[in-house]
Amino acid sequence: MSEIDGESSPDLQQFIDREHLLLASYATHSSDTQGRVHLESEHLYRAPYARDRDRILHSSAFRRLSGKMQVFTGEMGIYHRTRLTHTFEVASVARTLARALRLNEDLTEALALMHDIGHPPYGHCGEDALDACLAAAGGFSHNQFALVVVQELEKRYLNFDGLNLSHETLAGQDVRANKEAAAVGRSPSLEVQIVDLADSIAYDAHDVDDALQLGLLTIAELKDLSIIQRAILTTGEPIDVLPKQQIRVELVRALIDLQVSDLLHQSSDRLMPHGGKSCDEVCSLGVRLEHSTSIASEREELEQFLFETVYRHKRLIPVREAAADRLQVLFDTLSQDPLRLPLRFRNRAEQSSPEVATGQYLAGMTDQFCDQQYRQLTGPSSGPLADW
Repeated sequence: MSEIDGESSPDLQQFIDREHLLLASYATHSSDTQGRVHLESEHLYRAPYARDRDRILHSSAFRRLSGKMQVFTGEMGIYHRTRLTHTFEVASVARTLARALRLNEDLTEALALMHDIGHPPYGHCGEDALDACLAAAGGFSHNQFALVVVQELEKRYLNFDGLNLSHETLAGQDVRANKEAAAVGRSPSLEVQIVDLADSIAYDAHDVDDALQLGLLTIAELKDLSIIQRAILTTGEPIDVLPKQQIRVELVRALIDLQVSDLLHQSSDRLMPHGGKSCDEVCSLGVRLEHSTSIASEREELEQFLFETVYRHKRLIPVREAAADRLQVLFDTLSQDPLRLPLRFRNRAEQSSPEVATGQYLAGMTDQFCDQQYRQLTGPSSGPLADW
């Protein structure tokens, strides 16, 4: 936080005063920020976390999410979610939760927009493939790679690399640090927690939506699941008589609303005894937001069903295997011959290792760009590959 004679700057003070009136004591306030690595003047009309949100939104890595698969590939149509559409849906759910709980919406949205920015091409199979490729170098985590993206790889400013995000936004993505804190009983900020919960709410409901639309699932197969039965009851309508497409829409809407409503009810009760406590005090107490026991159990049942029925569907397995093979070939070839990497990744290979630099290059690719570079690598061309 920039300071003038030990006090908050006039620009920042207006946000501190407004947040004092609007936010709960245990929300992350602008006055709580530990600032940025590179000192910058406060913005006249945007609070610190609003600037983070906008920097993420305008980054190259964020735009590339439109070309990265969530679960289903472009070969299966254009209806299903990409990483980008999923991210916007997570942000929507998370903002709703933050507003209802009087948490910091700017920070929540920044965290939501950033949460998948480090995902490699080809969804989870791409991450698994890169993790195997980089096993000797510590493996691959999209959460940790996101920090590399926003702290090093993004080039948008003259005076520093990365986006120079605030400490609180970066901390929300640092899974390793959060695990270490959890080991001593400290929880992440409430904004970090609701983004994580919004992520799971969104992908559960929307994977059901996409799988139904693509014909990988039927309503009849889902009806045995407790949370689906509960969602159908909450619609208040005999959905069996509705057109097939409308049944899907009503079911997915009810599934999201059911989970959000349950989480808000549980969170309000959980936070009530902590009124007046600060964000740091609540984190030190290890306060955790979670669903009711019954909904948590039913969500687990749904996720296990999706894992076995959808994510292992016979139409997806060969696509995943082919994608993993492409990444493996690219990794093996480029890490053994780093001169074929784009210039900035050749420089990174000298600073770290060819393996790490190659993994970072591949992780930033969209699905289509990865396909193109694979064809160039395995074709007659022998020159360096393109930068993204």
